[in-house]
Amino acid sequence: MRLKVEHLSKDREAAPVWLWSSKTDATPDDVDRFWQAFLRRFDLEHTFRFAKQTLGWTTLKLRTPEAADRWTWILIVAHAQLRLARPLAADLRRPWEKPTVPDRLTPARVRRGFRNIRAHLACPARVPKPRGAGPGRPPGAKNKHRAPRHDVGKTVKRPETLKAIGKPGRSW
Repeated sequence: MRLKVEHLSKDREAAPVWLWSSKTDATPDDVDRFWQAFLRRFDLEHTFRFAKQTLGWTTLKLRTPEAADRWTWILIVAHAQLRLARPLAADLRRPWEKPTVPDRLTPARVRRGFRNIRAHLACPARVPKPRGAGPGRPPGAKNKHRAPRHDVGKTVKRPETLKAIGKPGRSW
């Protein structure tokens, strides 16, 4: 189907856009949905690029399809957390990047500021209790473990010393 773009910014001439669909009897609602999908294609491409390059979707060498599915679901959860943390994140931009409105931060910029968010989040575990040294052996009890006795060994192995300690030696 051929779509004519009616308006572009800065008085530019718009070339027609050709979209292909296998549907033969497309309604105006279908054409509008195809056009909206065409406009959202870069969002999908950027999402896949972010998942591969930043979140490491394809870096693991997984052996089974089930493991790959689990890894994909973990990345989907991580991406959802980054989207939900957007209002809490500060814009830690690089020097060459333009500042953006906090509501429009990308997941990569939220990821940069996530380390500052995590320190303020509630932790489900209790605070660890301080401990000193262990109780040790009760006072008055005798030590039941003998001290280890290690064989000193001999550094010079002469036939006379080997005979004296009762070990057969070489006759060289």
